[in-house]
Amino acid sequence: MQFLASEFSTGRRHGGRVDTLGIDENGSPVIIEYKRATNENVINQGLFYLDCLMDHQADFKLMVMERCGEQRATAIDWSSPRLLCIAGDFTRYDEHAVQQINRNIELIRYRRYGDGLLLLELVNRKSAAGVTPADETPVQGTYGSRPARSQGKTVSDYLAQASQPLADLYESLKAFLQALGDDVETRTLKNYFAFRRIKNFACVEVHNRTGLLLVYVKVNPEEVELRPGFTRDVRHIGHFGTGYLEISLATNEDLERAKQLLVKSYEASWQVTGTGRCGDSLTLARDFCLPCRMVAGRRGRDVS
Repeated sequence: MQFLASEFSTGRRHGGRVDTLGIDENGSPVIIEYKRATNENVINQGLFYLDCLMDHQADFKLMVMERCGEQRATAIDWSSPRLLCIAGDFTRYDEHAVQQINRNIELIRYRRYGDGLLLLELVNRKSAAGVTPADETPVQGTYGSRPARSQGKTVSDYLAQASQPLADLYESLKAFLQALGDDVETRTLKNYFAFRRIKNFACVEVHNRTGLLLVYVKVNPEEVELRPGFTRDVRHIGHFGTGYLEISLATNEDLERAKQLLVKSYEASWQVTGTGRCGDSLTLARDFCLPCRMVAGRRGRDVS
């Protein structure tokens, strides 16, 4: 996740301040709200700010353009904004309430131990049921430009229209990826399915014309033997998903060959190095940058 602003004013009309604004690697806007203790208003407040953000898309896009560049601003995915609520604890009513709301909401409980140890626990996560179809314009891929796919269609539409063998292949791939660990999260975006831990480790596109699933993984292409028609270096080729290596799957045999690469990407996705807005060097899977409020962690893991 890339952090954009702290204490961001929502203007005179809405009269509030968003604790932290960011954008994740899938281009989804992210709002983070913090409370020191159990607070039943943190979810309501976060939803209020989320609606404010959706009403001020142009302002957010301008901020992203100024701080991240035009490429990131063009690729913002407004179909799946995220709300992260971080508090000392949540009630059972909070956990139940987020399941009734069709928004991407994550409840995260924190514990501090002394001055240098912070534990973050994912209490509950609710993903919105599907995405909102929207007309697409040519967008910048992860690296370089790439023409947009058919206007108005989402990856869910392509999967619904896929041949039975291709749909079955996707289900086999999905089952394998989700079985890699209980921390695997699946997100449905406009152009691809994202499988993630701390960050994406596999992004899947459905291509009905060619009868292929294109899987993008975070494996260094220089460390594997590239096979024409099966694996391709896409570090300098535009594509919707995140990842450096493209894997083309047409059959279950292709999936079997790809499993080693998928596992490698999954294992590498736990630790991702980065830099906080204050300039501190971080390992995002383990550190919490207090000056930046840089947050990372998963259930049962200490982030010391």
